[in-house]
Amino acid sequence: MRVDLNADMGEGFGPWTMGDDAAILGVVTSANIACGAHAGDPDVMDRTMRMAVEKGVGIGAHPGFADLQGFGRRRIPLSPMEAGRLVAWQVGASVGVAGWAGAQVRHVKLHGALANMASEDEELAIRCYDAAVHAAPPEVIMLVLAGTAQQRAVERLGLPWAGEIFADRGYEDDLTLVRRGTPGAMVEDPEEAAARMVEFVSRGGVVTRTGAFVEAACDSICLHGDGPTALAIARSVRAGLEAEGVVLAPFERRGVKSS
Repeated sequence: MRVDLNADMGEGFGPWTMGDDAAILGVVTSANIACGAHAGDPDVMDRTMRMAVEKGVGIGAHPGFADLQGFGRRRIPLSPMEAGRLVAWQVGASVGVAGWAGAQVRHVKLHGALANMASEDEELAIRCYDAAVHAAPPEVIMLVLAGTAQQRAVERLGLPWAGEIFADRGYEDDLTLVRRGTPGAMVEDPEEAAARMVEFVSRGGVVTRTGAFVEAACDSICLHGDGPTALAIARSVRAGLEAEGVVLAPFERRGVKSS
């Protein structure tokens, strides 16, 4: 078995830091780097990308709502076209900074509330991914929340994609995430997170908060980089998977890109 570990990072701003990116880059195999809207700025993007290159970690653009105060986790009722332009702007910025840093954007992953809305609204997801692919290198892979409208959108568009599951989040039966602030939304215990991910990879799906088992593409596991137990969870999940003989490596693409 083979799986990727990804984490959101580059989420500081100016002199303010968010998470221990340097340490987490020693654990993960892919990094989703904020593009300056919900977090990050050109200097933070450049510094994080250069660290990722040094560690041999795959780089992804991580566009979200332009909402610094809410960290991109507040829902903003943009039209699909407005959301698409927002994504294109951020992915373009990520690609530009990556070129300056001697790196390359390998994937795109939507952030926070924008990602949650796109997991529920296929037309919104289509606009976001169509915009992303026009701003990114031809071989870019869309990292989507497995089994949701995000996956259906990239399949309709014929884009290369990989499916992810979150190590530290609870799931509804339709594979959308349990909303923050709701019981069962967050997994904060590192050992629990590791056990869940070993089960996910071995069974090829997730157990929802109702106890149902739902199959899902098991290409990548997301480890949030901003919580107080983020590094402990990342290390625990990696150790648990390696103990089961799982190979950790950047995800490969599914699907075929349209001409």
